[in-house]
Amino acid sequence: MSGIMGIHYLGDRAVDREDLGMMVETLAHRGPDGADIWIDGAIGFGHRMLWTTPESLLEKLPLANSTGDLIITSDARIDNRDELRSVLQLNNCASDKITDSQLILAAYEKWGEQCPKHLLGDFAFAIWDKQKQILFCARDHIGVKPFYYHFQTGRIFAFGSEIKALLCLQEIPRQLNEVNVGDYLAANLQDKSNTFYQDILRLPPASSLTVNAKGIQIESYWTLDPKRELRLNSDEEYAEALQKIFAEAVRCRLRSAFTVGSHLSGGLDSSSITCMARQLLIQEGKNRSLHTFSNIFDAVPESDERSFIEAVIAQGDMIPHYVHADEMGPLSNLEEIFRYQDEAIPAPTHFLAWELNDAAQKVGVRVVLDGFDGDNTISHGEGYFAELANKGEWATFALELDAVYELTGASQISILRQYGLTCLEQLARKWKLIAFVKQTNELLKHFKVSRRQIFLRHGLKPLLPQFVLKVWHFLRGHSFNTNLDKSMINRSFARRIGLQKRIELFKDFLSSFPSTERERHWRGLSSGVITQALEISDRYAAAFQVEVRHPFMDKRLLEFCLSLPPEQKFNKGWSRLVMRRAMKNVLPDQVQWRLGKGNMSHTFQYGLLTLDRKVLDEVMLNHLQTAETYVDTNVLRAAYERLISASKVNLQEERLPVWKAAMLALWLRYSKL
Repeated sequence: MSGIMGIHYLGDRAVDREDLGMMVETLAHRGPDGADIWIDGAIGFGHRMLWTTPESLLEKLPLANSTGDLIITSDARIDNRDELRSVLQLNNCASDKITDSQLILAAYEKWGEQCPKHLLGDFAFAIWDKQKQILFCARDHIGVKPFYYHFQTGRIFAFGSEIKALLCLQEIPRQLNEVNVGDYLAANLQDKSNTFYQDILRLPPASSLTVNAKGIQIESYWTLDPKRELRLNSDEEYAEALQKIFAEAVRCRLRSAFTVGSHLSGGLDSSSITCMARQLLIQEGKNRSLHTFSNIFDAVPESDERSFIEAVIAQGDMIPHYVHADEMGPLSNLEEIFRYQDEAIPAPTHFLAWELNDAAQKVGVRVVLDGFDGDNTISHGEGYFAELANKGEWATFALELDAVYELTGASQISILRQYGLTCLEQLARKWKLIAFVKQTNELLKHFKVSRRQIFLRHGLKPLLPQFVLKVWHFLRGHSFNTNLDKSMINRSFARRIGLQKRIELFKDFLSSFPSTERERHWRGLSSGVITQALEISDRYAAAFQVEVRHPFMDKRLLEFCLSLPPEQKFNKGWSRLVMRRAMKNVLPDQVQWRLGKGNMSHTFQYGLLTLDRKVLDEVMLNHLQTAETYVDTNVLRAAYERLISASKVNLQEERLPVWKAAMLALWLRYSKL
């Protein structure tokens, strides 16, 4: 984790060293180990250095190639170093003397603008090609490394690792992007380009950007293939293959010149990373223990995972650190957090990572592994039910439903509604009524009498009149209503920015439900929510000079998991079954076969209504005027009163919107937008 920034004037104006210096100084927290500036007329780069890898200790950025024709500034960790050294014919140089930026620059010399296709790892970089007079920038496959930019045709292109670096420049307007405010309030977080600032954009993941005299061009250099399917001979082969790829994803991220840590929650994802990292460090003869950082909850036992955390720690060769996470809430310490977080925060449990990174810095850990979004990468596999329903395999559907109930006691009717009835609805929507009746009869054959009655009473009966009404409106040219009508969003604001149409666009509102597990899996991995969550993670780590690395965001692991057959992800009631098998002899049995995870909603509620109650009251009484253009304050205050009333303290549907509106109001007040 370092900081990059740059200015390119698209005319005769020269870059002012003072302007670039302000950008570098603004991102000082991202790089305490050095800073430098390079300027050549109308183009200038800056860099803030945080040493993490052994090679970074030798790195000097911005960096020119041997002829001086190419200049790079980068925030990067390249994982396929040995492969690149061979292909780029750099074998005559000692591996530990070649920096990651040198590898990127050599890759550009060989492949030009196609070079990102040949890179593995996390990276954001900019290269000035003096001969071609182009500025070439790229961001890694998933968007682990941030890259924000501003572009004015014929005038200026500027970029930085954080938005605040761009706001240093007088040419860049400090103006609120109201469309993004609407997306935020509607939880419509699919956009991979927009930010809360008008005309400040993020480069989407797996994208490259070229700026020259003709303008700006953005291209995608990689995408997940939803049609690729892997077929092996046995469950054991799938598990062995996954363990091998997962181990490599963790190994690459252990490359560090300093002590390494791991965020350990006790869940399957963070525990798998921690235990695998421990094994790899032992195998490689690394004479160092792995530091673990865990949130514990004395006041909120429903969220506490201590028994699972301790099972992992008991394996040995770890130094545990514990953070009392129930001493901070979702509105706590925001003045400090907003210094680093440039946008309103969409994640209600954001504060949990803040405290963990603080603990890591205090013990001198610079690199921390994190289990972010293992759920999405491996997939719980529940789309298997949709696949079975669409194939009419109701016997298997019923068996899996029984298995889920026997393992977890989960509601069968909710699964039936979400996957089985959706399939029937699709048939009805297409007016395939004969198929609809046939499939309904087939479904009922495989259900016990008591369950059939539940299905008929709570499942099929409500479906028909509701769907007929939907079809009638659809044929008459009316779009379906969403929960926007019942939300706290100011309706005139929603109409002004076209929020309803925007929601329908990003959520494919009239499109069919994913018919296969792979399609559902692919949609989850392609979500803009992942990009925004990774950027929050990056800024929360940067505040403490920590680099967070995400093994589950490894390109190879993502491609492998998406290609798995659905029954490897879900089988006999077990979700993520292939991952559980792959972690044999890695995880403690107690963690490997655990069924659920700690409920963080209890921590969120306790933090909001107990620890942050005074802050919440103050917002509702005195600070809503900053957000009244965007929020219906009458609806919000009524929801707030219901939320804090003793008899209705558990109203889940009120908690998140009230918190989100309060967060927006406080951020707008802080940012003075």
